[in-house]
Amino acid sequence: MTEKERISRIVEILREAKKEWAVPVVTLMGQMGTDPFKILVATVLSLRTKDEVTAEAARRLFQVADTPEKLLKLSEEEIASLIYPVGFYNRKAKNLKEIARILVEHYGGQVPSDLEELLKLPGVGRKTANLVVTQGFKKPGICVDTHVHRIMNRLGFVKTKTPEETEFALREKLPKEFWIEINDLLVALGQHICRPISPKCSQCPIEHLCKKVGVKRSR
Repeated sequence: MTEKERISRIVEILREAKKEWAVPVVTLMGQMGTDPFKILVATVLSLRTKDEVTAEAARRLFQVADTPEKLLKLSEEEIASLIYPVGFYNRKAKNLKEIARILVEHYGGQVPSDLEELLKLPGVGRKTANLVVTQGFKKPGICVDTHVHRIMNRLGFVKTKTPEETEFALREKLPKEFWIEINDLLVALGQHICRPISPKCSQCPIEHLCKKVGVKRSR
């Protein structure tokens, strides 16, 4: 089996398995047709925060401010109060206020669809920018978080040290048809089965296709 055949089979299996798992909150918002601004804000909120906390914080914030213009009218303190208790809520409130200002003043209140432009926004790294591009605009991109980085290395599909290295390696190796959905599939797998410590290999639907690189103990 070639590497392309193996990853194709992995994707095929995980598409079926994911139907039984909870969908990551930002992905769910994208599936519901949420606009790029809400995807951007929700993704910023989701960093270092559990999905259920992110979902509630986003809901509270969007009830008050669902556009850059409305968000800009809120103080940092008001934003922080609405998004609490997401991780680093004070810093995120400051970044969201600044993001709103930049969008209004430089982009006509619209979220840019270009990866490099998104990376200029405060608090927006490659993971967030790629999620906005893929979920908000349905454009090709590869969002690599800790789950994608960990699992792709365990599979032996890449050999990298950081999520950014993994993203660029996948841009070279991963068939483009899988770029957008690979984050959905591997985040779901990582949250339910392929945990950082002692993964549940006995329950994994792709165990027979995994090289288990670095796995010393499993369940």
